[in-house]
Amino acid sequence: MPDQTSFSAAPVALVTGAAGFIGSHVAQELLAAGWRVVGLDSLNAYYDPALKQARLDRLTLHPQFTPEIGKLEDPDRLRALFETHRPALVIHLAAQAGVRHSIDAPRDYLEANLIGTYELIEAARAYPPKHMLLASTSSVYGANTQMPYRETDKVDTQMSFYAATKKANEAMAHSYAHLYGLPITMFRFFTVYGPWGRPDMAYFKFTRAILNGDPIDVYNNGEMRRDFTYIDDLVSAIVALSDCVPGQTPVGDHDSLSPVAPFRSVNIGANQPVALMEFIQAIETALGQPAIKNMMGMQPGDVPATWAETQLLRDLTGVSITTDVRTGVQRFVDWYREYYGITDG
Repeated sequence: MPDQTSFSAAPVALVTGAAGFIGSHVAQELLAAGWRVVGLDSLNAYYDPALKQARLDRLTLHPQFTPEIGKLEDPDRLRALFETHRPALVIHLAAQAGVRHSIDAPRDYLEANLIGTYELIEAARAYPPKHMLLASTSSVYGANTQMPYRETDKVDTQMSFYAATKKANEAMAHSYAHLYGLPITMFRFFTVYGPWGRPDMAYFKFTRAILNGDPIDVYNNGEMRRDFTYIDDLVSAIVALSDCVPGQTPVGDHDSLSPVAPFRSVNIGANQPVALMEFIQAIETALGQPAIKNMMGMQPGDVPATWAETQLLRDLTGVSITTDVRTGVQRFVDWYREYYGITDG
């Protein structure tokens, strides 16, 4: 194990994007573990704000949760939060997400992902936490064809503006880690799915369309593979990484630990790519209905496959992604039916 600075009961954790899919799950897990959580979210209308509010409502039932509503990129908002709450742990999940939307609305990504992240790390410079964990994405691997993707791979060929902003976030964070000694871990997500998910994600759209008897768009004629990561496994990995503060000693040649800063990137994925058609079949089985498939070509900015090498995650935390796709999809479908009041038949 590398040099670490463990802290088991830091008083405050700041979670940005706390009303989002991943952020709400992370906040719930931290609250259950005894943290006081400050959750920042703008509740924007990129997708159904009612779903975001419902996630936030679940969090506000907990007395140790403090909601903060507003944009990450608003000048001085983050500095005021850091000054007031002095978080020991920061988990940054707020971002404008979506590969395809970044083609239509790149300015949204410039403002939320670049300016917003700048405001965060600048506030952290003034009031340093013990550890910052910032969300990146598997999309930073871009046109890389050597798989599985390793954290030590060169990542200079992003295929979408969304991915480009996340690569920029990694570079920005590294510079602050180097200049100011901020301990930062970037985590690269691989196709996260599960209950309380995002309606713009394919599995959510597929479920809604199949239940309505509408066709689903299957890109690249179904010749795609994804390293699907179930939400509970992802959250366990993030929380476990919070104790793995980058030090000076790498765990091995596969460690992405910077030679000049307390900084590393870590993949969080299942290390088991699944064919898109198999994933669709799992949804059909869970719903008990077949999909009407509209086979299409590749979408701009998309990639045919993703696959995470996860040895670094296991070495740092001991965590592996264990939920199989059929189990995870069934749990999502059960939640979907309950949330939207849909009964069988």
